[in-house]
Amino acid sequence: MSYLAKPKFHHPNLPRNDLGLTRRDYEGSMSTLCAGCGHDSVSAAIVEACFELNLPAHKVAKMSGIGCSSKTPTYFLSKSHGFNSVHGRMPSIATGANVANNELKYIGVSGDGDTASIGFGQFAHAVRRQVDMLYIVENNGTYGLTKGQFSATNDRESVGRKGQENAFECIDLAAMAIQLGASFVGRGFSGDKEQLVPMLKAAISHKGFSFIDVISPCVTFNNHVGSTKSFEFVRDNEHSVTSTDYVPEREEITVEYETGSSVDVMLHDNSHVRLRKLDANYDPSDAAAALQQIMRFQEHGEIATGLLYLNVDDTELKEKMHLVDSPLNSLPFSQLRPGVEELEKINASLR
Repeated sequence: MSYLAKPKFHHPNLPRNDLGLTRRDYEGSMSTLCAGCGHDSVSAAIVEACFELNLPAHKVAKMSGIGCSSKTPTYFLSKSHGFNSVHGRMPSIATGANVANNELKYIGVSGDGDTASIGFGQFAHAVRRQVDMLYIVENNGTYGLTKGQFSATNDRESVGRKGQENAFECIDLAAMAIQLGASFVGRGFSGDKEQLVPMLKAAISHKGFSFIDVISPCVTFNNHVGSTKSFEFVRDNEHSVTSTDYVPEREEITVEYETGSSVDVMLHDNSHVRLRKLDANYDPSDAAAALQQIMRFQEHGEIATGLLYLNVDDTELKEKMHLVDSPLNSLPFSQLRPGVEELEKINASLR
């Protein structure tokens, strides 16, 4: 149903931004994700952030890879540019696009499997190169498209839907982004719009590589042994003349809590995740302190959210590569390839 557009009619008095656009103008197609999926909340937060920033959609390029998360660019900014790459290769595509046309705002949406596994090397180099983009990971700790296997961001000893324990250490992408040199690193929860929207606005406005790790629980794979809503139970007890895949509807998980406090959130499989908002006086400019904060919260089974790290002094890719101000795709061929004589001059200057 992703090809179905949303109805065009709406209330005539919807709020408009400085461009005269409504929030509906920033939306995309109808979502085909599972009912209650946190990824849809992230899409809604991106819509809200772009609306409030008065971003013209044609000045935005959406980049994605493979996975449930990489479907979500279909659901926001339908009038923007976009590229859906192969598995794990979105950072490289975004790097090339950014070099070719640095006048666009790049929003990359990926998942924990797409980024922390097959695309880990691509992600690392996009970070260290300071590609001017917002990189969002919709982190649910599972491979939703292939029926819920552990991903590399799943915490050690966490229990899967069939009771198995994860025996491997997790990759903390926010910590990795700080270590690799990202100049903006944040973490949010898909159910906390009040925190996520402002963080998205700040990240979009930031020059350099902005990374936000969004904890976005998977609502489908709670079909543990003993659940009457599990796929196994339904298959064993349904007598249908056709074979169909049934996903039970779930309510979206939302939460509100004060800065400096923590809260336990019950997921759909009755497991819990503990979130903590950083104190208002937390200094995000100290990379070492940010890493210590992340590790300290992990030791207590908590997830730190908010702006974790910010470096306003670093330069982005265009400045590091000494590129001209004009987008490369707008330059004539004669300037992109000046000829043998100019090449000889360049080579002579290097001798």
